[in-house]
Amino acid sequence: MRIILTISRGPPKMDSLTLEQMSCGSKNRKRHHLRCLCERHTMQRCQGTKDYKSHIGKSTRLCHTSTIPSFQKASCLSLAEVIPKKRANSGTRPMLHLENPPHFVEARAGHPARVTCGFTGSPPVVSCWIRNKEQIVDSPEVWTENSDQSSTLVLAEAGAQHTGRYTVVVKDRKSSAQHTLTLSVIDRPQPPASCPLVSLVSPGSFVLSWSGPCYDGGSAVLGYVVEVRPEGREWSELTAQCTSTSYRVCSGLQPGEEYCFRVRAYNTVGVSEPGPASPGVSMDHKGDSEEAHEEVESPEAFVSIDCTHKVTDHYDVQEKLGMGKFGLVFKLKHRMSGRVCAGKFYKGRRNKEREAARNEIELMNKLHHPKLVRCLAAYDHKPDIVMVMEFIAGGELFERIVDDNFEHTEPASVRYMQQILQGVSFMHRQLIVHLDLKPENIVCVDTSGTAVKIIDFGLATQLDGKTDLRVMQGTPEFVAPEVINYEPVCLATDMWSIGVICYILLSGESPFQGSSDADTLALVTAAHWEFDEESFEDITDQAKLFISSLLEKDPRQRMSCEDALAHAWMAAFDSGTQASTKSLPKEKMKRFLARQKWKKAGKAMLALKRMALLSKGDSTCSPTSAPEECPMTPETEDALLSLERKMQGPPCFTKTLQDQTVFIGASAHLDCHLMGYPDPDVVWLCGEEPVEESPTVRIEYEDDGRCTLILAETSLQDSNIYTCKATNDHGETSCSASLVVRDSD
Repeated sequence: MRIILTISRGPPKMDSLTLEQMSCGSKNRKRHHLRCLCERHTMQRCQGTKDYKSHIGKSTRLCHTSTIPSFQKASCLSLAEVIPKKRANSGTRPMLHLENPPHFVEARAGHPARVTCGFTGSPPVVSCWIRNKEQIVDSPEVWTENSDQSSTLVLAEAGAQHTGRYTVVVKDRKSSAQHTLTLSVIDRPQPPASCPLVSLVSPGSFVLSWSGPCYDGGSAVLGYVVEVRPEGREWSELTAQCTSTSYRVCSGLQPGEEYCFRVRAYNTVGVSEPGPASPGVSMDHKGDSEEAHEEVESPEAFVSIDCTHKVTDHYDVQEKLGMGKFGLVFKLKHRMSGRVCAGKFYKGRRNKEREAARNEIELMNKLHHPKLVRCLAAYDHKPDIVMVMEFIAGGELFERIVDDNFEHTEPASVRYMQQILQGVSFMHRQLIVHLDLKPENIVCVDTSGTAVKIIDFGLATQLDGKTDLRVMQGTPEFVAPEVINYEPVCLATDMWSIGVICYILLSGESPFQGSSDADTLALVTAAHWEFDEESFEDITDQAKLFISSLLEKDPRQRMSCEDALAHAWMAAFDSGTQASTKSLPKEKMKRFLARQKWKKAGKAMLALKRMALLSKGDSTCSPTSAPEECPMTPETEDALLSLERKMQGPPCFTKTLQDQTVFIGASAHLDCHLMGYPDPDVVWLCGEEPVEESPTVRIEYEDDGRCTLILAETSLQDSNIYTCKATNDHGETSCSASLVVRDSD
């Protein structure tokens, strides 16, 4: 009863019903009743003590609207009964995203390297790097430096082993992002892979041919330094301006004197060590006769068919590499030297098959050139016929081009075409036509360099100049019109195929691709093709003229190999004046390669589904991609889980509360800044009591971690010690400040 009487006292014109309506409205009724029950319990506990009287006065002020302070302290509530303030997720802050991350980075071998990716997000922001499906762990050789704005991969000393694809994964409180880039560590190239082979072209003139380096140092080989050593003397430089893998020596050689030659490769970084030296060659005076074109080969150049041994007597047969109409190809390892080779096992049960196999082996004896795969040995031991060849480890050229580790440009395409033409030119000088030139028969010497070779001479034939040769075989997109029309073939038949290869190399599209093989053959027969405006937008006119000079329906109008090698497109590259260095898109070539594989597999439905995926472009997640568009690999998922654990931590204040003094009636703003993950919950205290929000008391807890207590129209009763207490799963912390309210008088 005493409590009721106390609460009922109020302003002269305010009865208890009006007070209840104001204090316990529909939204605040539960809170008001809870406060009143607490007050009743507190006064009963204080009854009979010296604090009883003062507490009644305090209770009267809390429940009397005319004397309620500007803030409403829940003096009767414990901390457990107060709902903590949660951080606001307003959505106004942008999602985490990477800012202009690099896609391709070059580092110099032997030098420190730093790769930085900047980003914006809501702190805390954590990040890590992935390579070879594993997160990079800090070590003295490689480590990461991370902040809320960037992540940097640091190499103490860059080496060839660091070349590859790296993925940075970034996470903040609300989202994540990833980006993959290619790091290329460039170094001097390795020495040329073979010694120069010497051809005596005319009296007093040599032509040297060699294989490029197995590894170009991560930067394209720009040229070669040719060195010569007369017998008994020191090495000297013959030329440093050779831009291909052959060079004609036509001066400075004395008749009757013996010379050795060797070659160094160079790129933007430097010059390689010298490759192996050629055998000694003597210059003799010879007239312009048949001997003027005689090949001076190394002792291993000519291969005879071994009919007394099996291939397994000298080689260990390892895994299968491929198969075709001829039979199977296996990897071989020589038992004595350990050299890895490839063995072509022919179907040799019928006499016709055995004769065809022996003819190819004999033909290969005439094709020893750095740009042609080389026959190393041959065995004919019934029922097997086996040709042992160089093992070419680099894979198909077009497969290499679409790899993200390689930059595809028009000058690079010139380099590839130049090598193809050098190999075909050597064949044509001996009146041998390949008749099956296509992208899958152009392979890379190794897995990282840019040197290529021509393979698969199963259809190659030597022309005799007397009898017309007609064939009905080949791949529809690459055969010349005369093959389809069953007209005589010639050396120019290969040049048509080279034109098709060049067209695809620059555009990623096939000039004669039809909806079926019949449509394709019809387009070839009509020689109907054109330069797609979009695909050739960035291609030079010289390149277009080069292709046009090859895709002539009349074989007599097509360029020869010698003409093609001397073409202005090649000359521009050789002179270093090639203007276009813009990277060419790879998406169309990816679709071309996929289509070729689907044709072989004969899976039409699968082709349609995969084509739909490829039409979306590269699967690499770009910085602007939506989260659902970014591929989530198992290693990325593992990285995000580790980053989630890394973010966990107790709350902490990066900015604490500061003492304030204000005048009566003014507003007070007490603010601090919080960090921690998961987001801390916040409770404010006035003295020892929790602070509740009201029309005059507001608590703001922003998305960026800023937390503010705002008291409007302060009074003397608001003077106190205020505390911000933050708690999450890992702990709690608090900071306090004093608020003093003064009378303006």
